Amino acid sequence: MFLRRLLKFELARIVRDQFGPDQPEVEITLPRDPAHGDYATNFPLKASKAQRTAPIALAETIAGRLQTHAWFSQVSAAKPGFVNLFLSQAYLAEGIETLARDEPFFSHYQVTPALNVNVEFVSANPTGPLTVGHGRNACLGDSLARLLRAVGHRMTAEYYFNNAGRQMKLLANSLRARYLELIGRPVEFPEEGYVGQYIVDIARTIREREADRKADAGQSFFQAEAEQSIFSIIRGTLDRLDVTFDVYFNEDSLYKTGAVQAVLSELKTRGWTFETDGAVAFRGEPHGLSKDPVLVKKTGEPTYRLPDVAYHIDKLGRRYDLIIDVLGADHIDEHREVLAILKALGHPTGPIRGIIYQFVTLVREGKPVKMSTRRAEYVTLDELLDEVGPDVARFFFLSRKADTHLEFDLELAKKESQENPVYYVQYAHARLAGIFRTATENGLTAADIQQARVDLRPPEAVVLAKKILSFGDVLEGSLNDLEVTALLWYLRDLAETFHKYYTEVRVVDPGDRPGSLGRLKLCGVVKKILYSTLTTLGIGAPDRM
Repeated sequence: MFLRRLLKFELARIVRDQFGPDQPEVEITLPRDPAHGDYATNFPLKASKAQRTAPIALAETIAGRLQTHAWFSQVSAAKPGFVNLFLSQAYLAEGIETLARDEPFFSHYQVTPALNVNVEFVSANPTGPLTVGHGRNACLGDSLARLLRAVGHRMTAEYYFNNAGRQMKLLANSLRARYLELIGRPVEFPEEGYVGQYIVDIARTIREREADRKADAGQSFFQAEAEQSIFSIIRGTLDRLDVTFDVYFNEDSLYKTGAVQAVLSELKTRGWTFETDGAVAFRGEPHGLSKDPVLVKKTGEPTYRLPDVAYHIDKLGRRYDLIIDVLGADHIDEHREVLAILKALGHPTGPIRGIIYQFVTLVREGKPVKMSTRRAEYVTLDELLDEVGPDVARFFFLSRKADTHLEFDLELAKKESQENPVYYVQYAHARLAGIFRTATENGLTAADIQQARVDLRPPEAVVLAKKILSFGDVLEGSLNDLEVTALLWYLRDLAETFHKYYTEVRVVDPGDRPGSLGRLKLCGVVKKILYSTLTTLGIGAPDRM
């Protein structure tokens, strides 16, 4: 039930009937001032020239045509040429009755056509435990994938396993050095090596299992040990957030199959590469880039761009309608370069959408905490989850749009008050669950509620019904923008609107059975929205708090 879309289609039908088939697109907006209606359209301003009629006169004509429409209690024309639409109480009640049916909530919001969608996210190198920044990536990607699946798209959640390249060699050499230290054969620690405690812990595990038998083992042994141990840690952390994947794609497979070399060979054949100081670069300027990105270092090692291009060619070959890459702000230039190289090779880039998220600052006692996977001073995502819990962490990670810097306030995250948005929303659901327990104790069954007519008294009930039916408008915006933040703040507003309603009415009144059932039907829809949206986004909806 995408209400604004329904209104748009209905109004477009009416203006075509009134003025003919060839008309400007009808746009429906939400006025900031409730006095200007629940919805409005500026169609008269757009159509007045073609109709050779003043905008206000055209608005009055349309308003007159809509005066008897069952959806509206009032329709008015406003200068210079707007039509203000006020939804009727009967139409609001009909909408609530529809959502109150004993059906999955998101069954009312299925999209057509359903697309094949791939969302690739997290994809952290197995060089250390997940950081707070990785947590934002995980929650952005997972919650979006869950939402897209809920509205009917065919989803693949994918993790690109970066297990090749210089960082893996550095990781292996760091682990080897720690292991040799533990068995009494210290060596010089590699420059820029990984010095976190987790490296020592893995080295200690190897010593306990192998004693000194691996003193002469090469890089491949230590890389495999580090990769397996760290990826196990990563998956354990993601399990705590209830983040799952359908596909784990191994970067190393792109080298083994020759896909990386094939990309480089094709670029050379097409004349889009050149050598510079022993390295191989891509001719960026003819393809809209401000610089010529290096593809192969002078050491002969490919940069990230080559395997990333090969990886996207693989995904395009799997025939997805939409390919979403969730990437940190430090990858924005690289993503542009990958798209440019794909275009140069003749591959379509239209299906590829990048969600570039800004960095997270974790604030503890008013001071930012530094994070690094190479130095010993960093906060892991696990530590954050220990402190605030998965629900709070996910809500806060999603509480700002991806392109906005996120300051994660630990003090606010741990408050159990309406200042904390996740607590406030979850408390609304818990309060509703309590109301329905009271209803059961008073002999009011789910079947009774289903058969009742919704009660939209007093005025606060009408305000609540309008907020309920605006869910589809918020959802549609989130789907178009590939952002879930607006849905969370909608839930915050819905909870606030419900609490105002709750202070004005006695939902379960033993002396008013019909009214109680009608009020419970309205409250049941609020509860359904809170539960369905929270759980779809991966956040709990507790019945008691």
